[in-house]
Amino acid sequence: MKESLPMPRPARPAHSATVTGTSRISRDMVRVTLSCKSLPYSELNHTDHYVKLLFPPAGASYSWPFDPAKVREELPRDEWPVTRTYTLRSWDADAQTVDIDFVSHGDTGLAGPWADAARPGDQIGFMGPGGAWHPDGPHTVFAGDEAAAPAIFAGIEALPQDATAEAWVEVADAEAHLPAPTHPGVTIHWVDRDGATHGTELVRAVTAAGVPSGETRWFIHGVAEMIRDLRRFLFVENGIPKSEVSISGYWRLGMVEDEWQASKREFTEEIEASEAQAAANR
Repeated sequence: MKESLPMPRPARPAHSATVTGTSRISRDMVRVTLSCKSLPYSELNHTDHYVKLLFPPAGASYSWPFDPAKVREELPRDEWPVTRTYTLRSWDADAQTVDIDFVSHGDTGLAGPWADAARPGDQIGFMGPGGAWHPDGPHTVFAGDEAAAPAIFAGIEALPQDATAEAWVEVADAEAHLPAPTHPGVTIHWVDRDGATHGTELVRAVTAAGVPSGETRWFIHGVAEMIRDLRRFLFVENGIPKSEVSISGYWRLGMVEDEWQASKREFTEEIEASEAQAAANR
């Protein structure tokens, strides 16, 4: 019998967006509002929608607008556009705008400095949107760092009034807390790193809280090392069905996004093998 090959992922379209405003919503976070008329707003039905922003590399001979596929076809790899993945914090279908929140640490990184310097009228391209999760149970546990905070807060805003949730959000320190939505059934716990390695305090807080007794959905995203530890806590130590959990690493310590995306599958496979061995030994 002929072996079937996996279907290729459909190419996501490139959209053009114009900056209409920016605001610093916390010490370490900048919100950029973008006008984008081509985004399929009627299809944005989830709370973890994300886009891949397109940045020409330093010294590139082109700028936005450009055709990403054509650039990759005609130019050497070191001149291809660099992508950075960001969650849509919110969107307004009538105004045809989206808000994206950027972690900002001065000149460090690529997207953060761009957001710091963005002014109305600036243009940028992005691919997408992706995303496929939204809260669908009576109780939800959210956990993540700054990179996951926009999706966590969008998820809280989408909860029915009679739903409940616990959210653990890790940030640098008490001065880095973010403006968060309010909901009668939701408790938000701020987890301050205060110099600790990213993810370690979040793992401590979530595992200390334990597993709720009733039907629960889980949304856990952020640094990969935290994901590894909380996967073990959920799947191996507590037997939580994977169908009830959305869990994935947005980034990894010591890696830029390109490096992380190139190694993410291998990282996940290693984790799954370790989990299977641990479960077999229990």
